[in-house]
Amino acid sequence: MSTSEFNLSLPDLPVKEALPRLVEALENKNRVVLEAPPGAGKTTLVPLALLNTAWRQGGKIIMLEPRRLAARAAAQRLSDLINEPVGQTVGYRVRLERAISAQTQIEVVTEGILTRLLQDDPALEGIAAIIFDEFHERSLQADLGLALALDAQAVLRPDLRLLVMSATLDATAVGNWLEAPVIRSEGRMFPVETYYATPAEVAAAGNRPGEKLKQLVPKYIQQALQKHPVGDLLVFLPGLGEMRTVNQQLEGKLPPEADVHLLHGELSLAQQQAAIQPAILGRRKIVLATSIAETSLTIEGVKIVIDGGYARVAKFIPRSGLTTLITLLVSQAAADQRRGRAGRLGPGICYRLWTSAEQLLLPARQSPEICEADLSSLMLELAIWGIKEPMALKWLDAPPAAAVSLARDLLQRLEALDQNSKPTKHGKELAALGLPPRLGHLVRRGHKLGLGNTACSLAALLAERDILKAIGLVRDQILPDLQLRLEILAGKSLQTPGFVVDANTLRRVREQARSLRQRLREPESPIDLDAIGLLTGLAYPDRLAQKETSGRIKLVTGQRAALHTELFNESEFYAVAHLDNSSQPRVALVASLTKAEILKYFAGQINQQQEVRWDAQTERIVARQVKTLGALMLEESPLQNPDPEILVETLLQVIRDKGINRLPWSGEAQNTRQRLAFLHYLEPEKWPDVSDEALTINLNEWLRPHLQGLKSWEQVARLNLTQLLLANLSWEKQQEMDKLAPTHLEVPSGSLIALDYTVKESPVLAVRLQEVFGMIDTPQIAGGRVPLLIHLLSPASRPVQVTRDLRSFWRNGYFEVRKDLRGRYPKHHWPEDPLSAPPTRGTKKRPQ
Repeated sequence: MSTSEFNLSLPDLPVKEALPRLVEALENKNRVVLEAPPGAGKTTLVPLALLNTAWRQGGKIIMLEPRRLAARAAAQRLSDLINEPVGQTVGYRVRLERAISAQTQIEVVTEGILTRLLQDDPALEGIAAIIFDEFHERSLQADLGLALALDAQAVLRPDLRLLVMSATLDATAVGNWLEAPVIRSEGRMFPVETYYATPAEVAAAGNRPGEKLKQLVPKYIQQALQKHPVGDLLVFLPGLGEMRTVNQQLEGKLPPEADVHLLHGELSLAQQQAAIQPAILGRRKIVLATSIAETSLTIEGVKIVIDGGYARVAKFIPRSGLTTLITLLVSQAAADQRRGRAGRLGPGICYRLWTSAEQLLLPARQSPEICEADLSSLMLELAIWGIKEPMALKWLDAPPAAAVSLARDLLQRLEALDQNSKPTKHGKELAALGLPPRLGHLVRRGHKLGLGNTACSLAALLAERDILKAIGLVRDQILPDLQLRLEILAGKSLQTPGFVVDANTLRRVREQARSLRQRLREPESPIDLDAIGLLTGLAYPDRLAQKETSGRIKLVTGQRAALHTELFNESEFYAVAHLDNSSQPRVALVASLTKAEILKYFAGQINQQQEVRWDAQTERIVARQVKTLGALMLEESPLQNPDPEILVETLLQVIRDKGINRLPWSGEAQNTRQRLAFLHYLEPEKWPDVSDEALTINLNEWLRPHLQGLKSWEQVARLNLTQLLLANLSWEKQQEMDKLAPTHLEVPSGSLIALDYTVKESPVLAVRLQEVFGMIDTPQIAGGRVPLLIHLLSPASRPVQVTRDLRSFWRNGYFEVRKDLRGRYPKHHWPEDPLSAPPTRGTKKRPQ
């Protein structure tokens, strides 16, 4: 067929007016950006328009689509326009499926296919142009494919044409980044009336996305069918679970001419075609779809869009190393795309299930996947491309450094990269499988262990949506047993109440397992159920786990998660494939494995060491020999002769943690420390600092030597801390200390009264008033430099006066005190002249 024949059959779509300018731009430039609104016909007309360009010289045109469903639909639409079956001039390649021939000039592929083409042949021999369709979706594979294509263009293929097409992306910014001209098509959108839910409706439906959609979507579908007697409905929901819920809600409540179709990537081709094609005459179609229907696909007959307002996206959590699906509010750009589906073929209606006020708060665009995703696949592809640092390539948004580092660590753990971040032979084999690195590692290692069929089956199972779905009252229940799923894959019937097998998903899993076996030349054999835990652990070495309590496990990372083991046997060790995204993590898919398997197959990650730690409960040092895998304890045994220095250091750390004041200070030791503190206060250069801070800093000097051989707090408590404090003072220095800061002072009654050095600035003599009759002046210490603070006590040892000037007290204060004491203690002697009265310790009758 000649290229002129293609032009004759091209429909009159809005983008057609921009095609001459686009063709001219690509004639003169090797990079061009095309901006056209939804429904303009980019996907349909542009590839055909490029067939008759001189620069193509017979080379193929590769067009990337973000999803398998969109790729197949685009190839079918293009083939229909030129009256050919798919696989001749226009063909497609997606995972596990292809329709191409030697005559194929346009290949519609999913984005991962382009990466493999580039890795297999960086010069892309025989390819004239690559079209990045729907680039505004900013998938990780699209960003990677464009980065590699730009590098190939710069180094090997300056004649390679790169065309970036988008509906809602900032085309000017992309054009500036690519240094490419921007061709714009104004398009021809039919008017779409937009209605918002009322604040009362939204408030009554609640805040949780699932409940909100369950309340509002069926109601709006029924209202739209009644209010608008013509046209099919396209309903946007975040995921398959919500689609099934709404479908159940609609049962028995729709007019007899209405048919409900679900549209998502996991359906069979026939089911997908039934959702896309026009409704049978006299019937109306209600298509429940995910974001897959936002772009690329034209669903014939749609005039009414009901937008639930949510999207489900994968988000990588660097802290845990897990990728989880989260439900987010749709962006304004995506909402505009969705609304545009109602105006492609004529005037339309759009119902938005949020308020007009909430519309203003929606984010302008969703964050690109490269900023949110697990980057292990990307980093492996870059390593194979010969790039160690991502910034060596051209990115619209650079990969985040934290995610890059985590991806490298994982790839090294999977033996896909060496310590220099270069790809190993094993790493290249993983990438060639087209699976995520974890699952590729599972397949390759399983094959080498003689478990190839089981590995292929398990990898296919983990790569797809769960083959089991909960129904009825157990809809939120988790059935985490991976072995059960492999049994079903092998042909066993499901006997678990509340769950059913998803036939479509099961079919796809079997197809993918068969494809993997064929690529590995692995003969079909019985699935080894005993090997499932080991194989899962090989794919997820960072999610090996140990039972902590009944119903709870601890992962290698230290993270804890709930594991409902009611429906399968408990084990000591597990390999976790998936955690759900609830606030309290729960294990969603898991298999058990043995300690022997961990010791054998993960030996390189096992740490064997002496562990000396403090047991706070027994207040003793525990010494043991341990084998650990991250936070998991594999083996332990008592350590008979631990390193003495480690024991001492452990005790020192306990003392630091407890604090110096928690040491077993006796009264004598505490008094000695206070006396030293008093002398240091007077002469800091001459006397040691015994404050908490100083003693902590100097533990090695004054305490460490005395901890040798000790293993418990009880033994520490037996230490004579007085001797330890004085150990570094000479005999002469200790004599001087006793002279300057005596422990006791003799008073006129003959009693030896202990001095209180608690307040280092002001030592205290607390003595009964009667015992110092005749003492005229305040006693002093520290060679007469420091007068004591005298606490004069009653016979009951209660303070009646505090003074530093005893002479003044006798002259001025004594007589007031005497009046009070005579009344309260009449049996005691209270002389009028205390300076001439003899001191006494007792009463009048018993003066002592």
